[in-house]
Amino acid sequence: MAEIPDVSKRQGNDRVQAETRRELANIASRIITSYEELGGCNHPDCANLPSREHVVKTLQKLITLCFPGYSGNQQIMRRDIAFFVDGTVDSIYIQLREEIFRSLRHNDYDADTARVFSDRVSLELLEEMPRLRAVLMGDVHAAYGGDPAAMDHDEIILSYPCVAAIATYRIAHELYKRQTPLIPRIMSEWAHSRTGIDIHPGASIGENFFIDHGTGVVIGETTEIGQNVKLYQGVTLGALSFRREPDGRLVKSGKRHPTIEDDVVIYSGATILGGETVIGQGSVIGANVWLTASISPNTKVTVGNPTQEVVQHSARTA
Repeated sequence: MAEIPDVSKRQGNDRVQAETRRELANIASRIITSYEELGGCNHPDCANLPSREHVVKTLQKLITLCFPGYSGNQQIMRRDIAFFVDGTVDSIYIQLREEIFRSLRHNDYDADTARVFSDRVSLELLEEMPRLRAVLMGDVHAAYGGDPAAMDHDEIILSYPCVAAIATYRIAHELYKRQTPLIPRIMSEWAHSRTGIDIHPGASIGENFFIDHGTGVVIGETTEIGQNVKLYQGVTLGALSFRREPDGRLVKSGKRHPTIEDDVVIYSGATILGGETVIGQGSVIGANVWLTASISPNTKVTVGNPTQEVVQHSARTA
């Protein structure tokens, strides 16, 4: 015998669904209102912002140019390397030019000026790649010379987080110097999220730079670092304080972060703050040191040994 449909039950389900749709419509309306009140929406009806996904893909291609064969699944054959590089350079130029163009339009450049600027900066960055490769290989060599656990250069390029962070910084820094909006920070924050190393693209960093372990390192925008400098995990090169305008807004310009001269080693957890703070050449900064004043060259700064108490106890009193 066929089952008789329960009309009242179906009508009840329809009412629940209708109420749910009304509630969802109300939620959507409130979210849309928040766009108007709070911002944070990607400029509807205006030139679109750069695509973070495309910027990261372009950065990864640039890093591949620096270290071909160390990323992705494509094997690099010597007989094909010219085709590989030609294709990669063309792809980078086309995509980077478009993302820079978008960043400039966001900053109210007219279309013609933005197109000329994006063409020029994209070409200039690619022209810098041979020099950047040489500098990055120096960084890899510094890592090999500074880490007794490193077996060879291949291990460093393939596995050390500092390589990705420093390579990203050196590429982003070239764009930052050319006053490219948005793109350098998208690149540096991608590396930050991937490696735990936060290097602002505005920092100035010399050759043969090594960050051992790396997690938690912070290098601020106006930091200046000389050659042959080595940092350990958890080092902060930051601002001592933030000056404010009369209306309370932060002052965005000026030297806010320290200067680290050549041949300095800074151990884990050290914090060095202030735009007038200079760490002299050849100095060693010990673990967990807090510095807000300059030190002379060839100085060793350490925290005094804390008192350590060793007490025998049983499992019941642990």
